[in-house]
Amino acid sequence: MNAVDLRPFREEDLPVLDRFATDPAVLGVHQWTGFADPKARRRRWAEDGYLGAENSAVAVTADDVVAGMASWEAADRGGPAGGCFEIGLTLLPEHRGRGIGLAAHRLLVAHLFAVTRAHRLEAFTDGENVAEQKTLERAGFHREGVMREVTWRDGTWRDEVVYALFRP
Repeated sequence: MNAVDLRPFREEDLPVLDRFATDPAVLGVHQWTGFADPKARRRRWAEDGYLGAENSAVAVTADDVVAGMASWEAADRGGPAGGCFEIGLTLLPEHRGRGIGLAAHRLLVAHLFAVTRAHRLEAFTDGENVAEQKTLERAGFHREGVMREVTWRDGTWRDEVVYALFRP
C-alpha cells in the first residue's frame, strides 16, 4: 500500500491539473463530460490555490506523487452555512485499483470533520460506477438513493447514486 496524503496543489502540479481538462481517460467514463478550457484550472490555481471559501480541491498523493484530486463544495440544505459539503475524488488512471481512493476518502472525511463544522458530507456517483460505490461504503458512507436520469454524459441521461456520512 502506498503512503497516501492530501496537500494543496503546487505550481509543479499544474500539468496534472491540465490532464483533467484534456485527457478523457483521467476522468474516465463515469465523469468525462467533454473537453474543457485547458487553462481554467491554472487560472483557478493562480487565483486561490484551489482553496476557496465555497469550494476547494487538494492533491491526493501516493508516495509523494500526485495521484489525483479530492474536492469539497458547500452544499447547505437549509441549515447553517458550512453544515453540509459535497465531496468528490478522482484518481489518475495509473493510480486506480490500489486502495488509494479509499485512503484518500478517509483522509478527506477526517480533514473536513476536524476543520469545518460540517454535520453532513455528501457524495454523488454514476449509477454504473460500482467501484466508487463500494469505496464510499467502505469509507463509512451510506447509500441514500438514486437520482434518475439527472446527468447528461456520453449522449445519454445517466443516474446518480447519492451517499451521505454524518459527523460521529
